[in-house]
Amino acid sequence: MNIVDIGIIIAYFIIVVAIGIAVRKMASQDIRAYFLGGNKVPFYILGLANASGMFDVTGTMMLVTWLFVYGIKGAFLPWVWPVFNQIFLMVFLAKWLRRSNVITGAEWIKTRFGHDMGAKLSDISVVAFAIISTIGFLAYAFQGIGKFSQIFLPWELSANTYGIIIMSVASVYTIMGGLFAVLVTDVFQFFIMTVVSVFIAYIAITNVTREAILSAIPAGWDSLTFGWTNLSIDWSNLMPTINSRIATDGFSLAGIVLMMMLFKGVLVSGAGPAPNYDMQKILATKTPREASLMSGVVTVVLFLPRYLLVTGICVLGLVFFSPQLNSMGAAVDFEQIFPYVVHNFVPVGLTGLILAGLISAFMSTYDGTLNCGASYIVNDIYKRYINKGASEKKYVMVSYLSTFLLIILGFIFGMLGKSIHQITMWIVSGLWGGYVAPNVLKWYWWRFNGYGFFWGMVSGMAAAMILPLALGNPDVLFGIQTNLALFPLVLLISTAASIIGTLTTAPEKDEVLMDFYKKVRPWGLWKPVYEKVKKADPNFERNKDFFRDTANVIVGTVWQMTFVLIPIYLIIKQFTGMWINIGVLAVTSIFLKFNWYDKLEKA
Repeated sequence: MNIVDIGIIIAYFIIVVAIGIAVRKMASQDIRAYFLGGNKVPFYILGLANASGMFDVTGTMMLVTWLFVYGIKGAFLPWVWPVFNQIFLMVFLAKWLRRSNVITGAEWIKTRFGHDMGAKLSDISVVAFAIISTIGFLAYAFQGIGKFSQIFLPWELSANTYGIIIMSVASVYTIMGGLFAVLVTDVFQFFIMTVVSVFIAYIAITNVTREAILSAIPAGWDSLTFGWTNLSIDWSNLMPTINSRIATDGFSLAGIVLMMMLFKGVLVSGAGPAPNYDMQKILATKTPREASLMSGVVTVVLFLPRYLLVTGICVLGLVFFSPQLNSMGAAVDFEQIFPYVVHNFVPVGLTGLILAGLISAFMSTYDGTLNCGASYIVNDIYKRYINKGASEKKYVMVSYLSTFLLIILGFIFGMLGKSIHQITMWIVSGLWGGYVAPNVLKWYWWRFNGYGFFWGMVSGMAAAMILPLALGNPDVLFGIQTNLALFPLVLLISTAASIIGTLTTAPEKDEVLMDFYKKVRPWGLWKPVYEKVKKADPNFERNKDFFRDTANVIVGTVWQMTFVLIPIYLIIKQFTGMWINIGVLAVTSIFLKFNWYDKLEKA
């Protein structure tokens, strides 16, 4: 690396640490300031920071692989995560969550289930979910940044050493500045990544012709259409090993897989955000209205720059690196595309900016996860069970210590090797498996209680962790195909446990249910509670927005997809597809303006 590039990276590290020092005083006022920015941060800042946290390099490289292998049809594959959960949040769930006015997801449990034993068990399950998933993702980020740095940075250091150095920098500003530091650095990091994305897209557009792209792709690669059991793409004449990968992934049954992804995605999205940095940003907004707008900002600002970067890397790899990839045979490694692009196409100065941007992408995911995880230790363990009446200064000090503890645990699990890392991610996968059913029911069914939530979470987590082991192959634990195939069974087990646990115990107290219903105002199966609220308050009006919210979710998902497809069509120079999607973007934007934005509550 040129000394100019090294200087840019070092300058970046100095700037982010300086940010943490600068905002330390604001963050140390109390734990609401430390973890939620005092609910004073504008929604667009929170939206930019949230988008930055989702702009992770590992996920971006996965998107490059999907686009390379599956062509434009790869735009559908992120539905497995699912990316359209932001639309559910934007339309209705973010404002429902924000109305609770709590600090963490575990504290939210009290607003729904009260303070009885069922609520306490539910609270424990959410805290465990948050802390274990935090440690898992910190370990994941630690290993990822270490391997990335070994490839790109010039010093002869081990992956673990790089991980410790870079994550320590992120840890310093996160500990000192709390959410304020996370937000400021994440916004700064987001703008770096946007500049990087535009540069990579420009390099691809100016160095690759439409004819060169067509010669490097099979028929059907640049088309969104596919059959129910046929992907309508065949790499036999260009890179035959890709056909084997498609079969292994299970995506050759394209229509069936897409329906499964959609089924799972709708349920996961309807459950609301998990107790991670996404939920934290929603709870940090000023008002329910701003919570909805914040989630809308994420869609607008995330997908355009991210897919400029993804498509730019992919196209340069297709046209210039395909022979090398083909020579790898069955061991083809698509993660080698990006180092090739940086080495061969990026000039001095811009290389340093790109690497700083990609390191920042790791750090923005890391810092948000770290700050959110610490909030559960402080607010839901220390404050509730250990030292209930302590001063705010004491709680802030414990926040520092809790953040440091999570850092050390993340480092330890990250350094223990691949097997420990696989076990950690397997546990995290199990946590997500148990999350869906109870968290759907908590919003939409009045009779659901704390016992049902607890047993639904525990049984779902156990099923999601045990069932993959029964397959006898640890490599499938994280596979999309296995994840989708087992999801209905895990869902069935968790749903059954949720319902049985609920119906064999007493309903929550009327005052708890009525208070929740009046405050959050969800739609769904709430008629008995609505009638009691209406009797006590004749002026109360129930939420009648189900059909409008459903229409907005459907249109919003199409709207979101245009932000993905427009940069893809631009860079592959298929301008007809680009203009069609711009037209769809305009129409869906007008629809959402009148049917969503204009209908938002004013405060």
